[in-house]
Amino acid sequence: MSYLSYTFAVNPPQPGSEILIAMIADQGFESFDQTETGFIAYIKEEDAKQVNLSEFEFDDFTYSYSVEKIENSNWNAEWEKNFEPVVLDHLLCIRAPFHPKNNSVKYEIVIMPKMSFGTGHHQTTRLMCKQMCELDLKNKAVLDMGCGTGVLAILAKMLGAGNVVGIDIDEWSVENSIENCSSNGFPNIVIKKGDVDLLESLKDFDVILANINKNILKKQIPEYSKKMNKGGKLFLSGFFTTDVEELKQVSAMQGFIFLASHHDGEWAMMSLEKT
Repeated sequence: MSYLSYTFAVNPPQPGSEILIAMIADQGFESFDQTETGFIAYIKEEDAKQVNLSEFEFDDFTYSYSVEKIENSNWNAEWEKNFEPVVLDHLLCIRAPFHPKNNSVKYEIVIMPKMSFGTGHHQTTRLMCKQMCELDLKNKAVLDMGCGTGVLAILAKMLGAGNVVGIDIDEWSVENSIENCSSNGFPNIVIKKGDVDLLESLKDFDVILANINKNILKKQIPEYSKKMNKGGKLFLSGFFTTDVEELKQVSAMQGFIFLASHHDGEWAMMSLEKT
């Protein structure tokens, strides 16, 4: 499997980049990395056939882009070239093995992604991590749906969770999550390849973490509801602040009470409770 990177130059970069990301997010892109002049969007080569950027014209900013193929063997080099440690206050540091240890934070996760995403750089991952640190996960059964690099699953175990399961549809993500969980001292985190249909064979969860995108979340929220214990917490992210109301309505129909939403720029996360 190969990925394409779309490097966007946006003038001015803000708020143009946030607006453009919001417009193209539903075209199959899996991750966005901000740059000083715009952003880089990543997509599977096979999914890039559906990308159509010709319709997007804006009065307040201009943009241009270039496309580059990233072979599997080149992904780590591409990632290392741009990756800096992610630090959330004094709570958490997400870094690579080639970065020095951070002694000023409470928790530290060391990851080396392959062709998977979730390094903590994206606003949605940071939002999820920050809210997780405020949640009591002691001995809780946790699901990380769309686990990517396994960051959220690893953090859940660091916060005292009991049984933790990660699920991802992408083979590279599954392989990478298994390696990252093991290297961080949690080889007992169960990582499975598949989609939401895998939930049927699993025990119910106390906490479900799903950082995916709005359209997938809308389809999967009913399945989350079936597999969640009463009083369980559902954390959702991967969408924009403008999507919060729609997801609140979908969740309410499945027996969830809205607790709070948080945002970082245009990106949002929300927490809910199963009644």
